[in-house]
Amino acid sequence: MPRYPPPISPDMGAGAELRRALLEFGTGPLLAEMPRRTLADKGIAGPTAAHVIEELHTPLNLAYTTFTTGTTAFQTPVGVTWQELPDRAAAGVRALERCGVPRGAELLVTYPPLVNVFSRQALEEYGSKARFILRPSRDALLAELCSGARFVVGESSFLRAALQDAHRLGLSRELPENLVLIAAGTPLDPELANEAARLPGARVHDLYGCQEFGWLVLDGAPLRSDITLCWDPEDADRHHLLVGGLPTGDCFRLGAHPLNPEGAICTNTKVRSSLELETTLLAGNVSSRETALRTARTILRIKSRIVRVSPEYVCGAERTRLAVGPPGGPPLLELEGPEATRMLDTLAQAQRQYQRQAKTDPVWRKKC
Repeated sequence: MPRYPPPISPDMGAGAELRRALLEFGTGPLLAEMPRRTLADKGIAGPTAAHVIEELHTPLNLAYTTFTTGTTAFQTPVGVTWQELPDRAAAGVRALERCGVPRGAELLVTYPPLVNVFSRQALEEYGSKARFILRPSRDALLAELCSGARFVVGESSFLRAALQDAHRLGLSRELPENLVLIAAGTPLDPELANEAARLPGARVHDLYGCQEFGWLVLDGAPLRSDITLCWDPEDADRHHLLVGGLPTGDCFRLGAHPLNPEGAICTNTKVRSSLELETTLLAGNVSSRETALRTARTILRIKSRIVRVSPEYVCGAERTRLAVGPPGGPPLLELEGPEATRMLDTLAQAQRQYQRQAKTDPVWRKKC
């Protein structure tokens, strides 16, 4: 197997001397010196049947990268900035608290990428650690439940099927009492709560969120203060959910959540909107319109959300103002910061930081 770097031959002359100097005094990193972020570093070192583990060069200004699940189309790459982590982690901690998970408890996660929605920072702040089923299969989950796993995060139909397996195989008595099942990643399976009700003290929670923005709603109640609902002009009974002024692309009915009468957002009724709303920036606390345009491009690239900048955009405003509406149509609502536009403002902050401290590679010069 070839060595890296290859050995220096004495007869290489000037090239050998330059190479020796580079190894001792060069400013750029060697491959072995580059920082690395493994699956274990992200807290997602578990098996799935739908992925390949691939190393890639991730820009330093991103805390980590992940992918959407690709429910209706190809999976979308997602970038999570360092500036987002505090709010993202706080929402994850709030979700665990409301679910009654004790601090320091171990979470069994059936689908490792769900940890990316929390972020590893959230689990570390909570003093908890995620572990994963041995294989992505129902019998693997059943084995963990029969071994005492009490706090479980997973897709609701997968959880429901595992409980049905336990009942059918006569293993229900082997499952722990006071089981906490946190259904996440897909709309709540209506039979999951019924299956859980057959177990002593078992509870079910409905956790909604996405890879782009983290966890957003638990049992119908928002986990963030910048959640806004906007009526759907194509279906008056449904409402688009926005986070910090950015549409998630999902619509819900309002009422009493089946697991929480005080939760008004019925996340169990989630449908993907056929009407893709767009955000238009009207004013913001940036020094130039160019920075606002770059922020819009950044959001498109790492969050796949369309943001436009009004021709009358006001720079240096005390608060962000924006409008949300269908492409080319009248706005459905206007929002003013700081609270209602927190997510967008956080991404604008990340863009400003990137412009001030962008890390570039001297071997790649790209003219703008």
